[in-house]
Amino acid sequence: MSCNWGTELWDQFDNLEKHTSWGIDFLERYTKFIKERADIEQSYAKQIRSLSKKYHPKRSREDESRYTWCLAFAATLRQLNELSTQREELAENLNSQIVCELSRYTQELKTERKTHFQDGRRAQQHIESSWKQLESSKRRFERDCKEAERAQHVSDRIDLDNKTEGEKARQTAQQKKQAAEESRKDYVTSLNQFNQDQHQHYHTLVPVIYQRIQDMEERRIERICEAMRSSAEAERKVLPVVSRCLDAMMASAEGIQPRMVSLLWVVEVFKSGFEPPGDVEFEDYSATMRRSISESSYLDNRAEGRKHSRKLWPFIRKNKGSSPADCSHLPPEQRRKKLQTRINNINQEIQREREQRDALLKMREVYEQSPQMGDAGSLEPRLEEVKQSLQKLEEELRRNQAWLMEADSRLSDHSSRRQSGGCGLNSQATTPDGSYTEDHSAELHFKSRSSEFDDDFDDEEPLPSIGTCKSLYPFQGQNEGTLSMVEGELLSVVEEDKGDGWTRVRRNLEEEGYVPTSYIKVFLDSSAKGAMTYI
Repeated sequence: MSCNWGTELWDQFDNLEKHTSWGIDFLERYTKFIKERADIEQSYAKQIRSLSKKYHPKRSREDESRYTWCLAFAATLRQLNELSTQREELAENLNSQIVCELSRYTQELKTERKTHFQDGRRAQQHIESSWKQLESSKRRFERDCKEAERAQHVSDRIDLDNKTEGEKARQTAQQKKQAAEESRKDYVTSLNQFNQDQHQHYHTLVPVIYQRIQDMEERRIERICEAMRSSAEAERKVLPVVSRCLDAMMASAEGIQPRMVSLLWVVEVFKSGFEPPGDVEFEDYSATMRRSISESSYLDNRAEGRKHSRKLWPFIRKNKGSSPADCSHLPPEQRRKKLQTRINNINQEIQREREQRDALLKMREVYEQSPQMGDAGSLEPRLEEVKQSLQKLEEELRRNQAWLMEADSRLSDHSSRRQSGGCGLNSQATTPDGSYTEDHSAELHFKSRSSEFDDDFDDEEPLPSIGTCKSLYPFQGQNEGTLSMVEGELLSVVEEDKGDGWTRVRRNLEEEGYVPTSYIKVFLDSSAKGAMTYI
């Protein structure tokens, strides 16, 4: 359908002016919409990036790099950060490709519209002026015709009575007639001119001007259409990356393996390598001899406790320094894993140092063959430094390998005893809560290793009592630094459990040592201290 505003809307100048003004207002409103949407995308990207940064680990933790759900969450945070980048890119494209272009085009459109309607108003003013001129000549012609007619009537009446007056009246009538004829000519001229102007106005000027306005309006609509397509295209452009990010999130979630984590990693992290507690042996207190032996053993233990009074258990140190280098403070399985990790790291460092040494040797050989390239002697200090570093690393490697062999041998001994089912004197002494004490050979080894710590505690002042405790089970302290006790005994508490399962207690202000926390009930309030009795 072909519609031309110049022919179809020739008399709708004012309505066209209102319509085009509303079209420009719509264009400005759409531009503002795109700008606000870009601001929302920018703000959304900023908030997503801030959220990702907030929940991203501040520093790498070993457990988070081990568990699959932690890795999946970290991957999700990285993908969210990538999503925020895509949203920022979308906001940038909306601002640069649409908002800026539409703002510039709106100003150009306003200028063009103003020009077209100014031309239309000038054409309208011209036709109105031509019409006014036609109306003026028409009224003058009408007036002159009426005056000529009256003058002719006057002349006709006077001619019959007086010749002199009649001549004068005839001359006046003749003048009026000539004036009417001139007015008629002017009216005809004005009429022809107006018809010509009107034809030109409605068939030439108005169609051309209105066609330009129509073209301007169609370009405005087309520009809005292009802006909408560009907006959709800008978002479609980031969809592949967004889709990949979502796919990566899905893959991370599907990579979580609950069974593997529970069976492998949790066991790997927390397995201690200790044997489960064995059966508790029956103690027959009805036999006088056994009771006497038990009492004598108890007295021997108390004498041993007095001999080594104020001696701490060597593996429960105060916070005087770092953990032992051989990791003996850890359970056997964890000690083995710690030493194995340390050995692997040392091997990597040794490999790097050897590669650096080989590179320096090749460089020295090149310098010796081509002295102009450099002084071979300048590399000697660095070679000596690398050599010393290698010696230290190899010595540390041998030391850690020896500790690892010791840990492996202990694990093998424990495993052999578990398979043989032996619960003799050399096996571990188990407790109702699963605590353990080492065998006699291990005790001798611990005592020899703890000798270096004895001097640190000989001159210590006794610690004040912070409460009391009541023993729930009998305990035979076999390791140095532990204190034997019988069931129902009241003791003073001088140091709480630090998380290692042992509590420091005192008997009669003379005997002091560590007992298993699970074997006692602790009272730290002041009333309990007042009710305490010493044995």
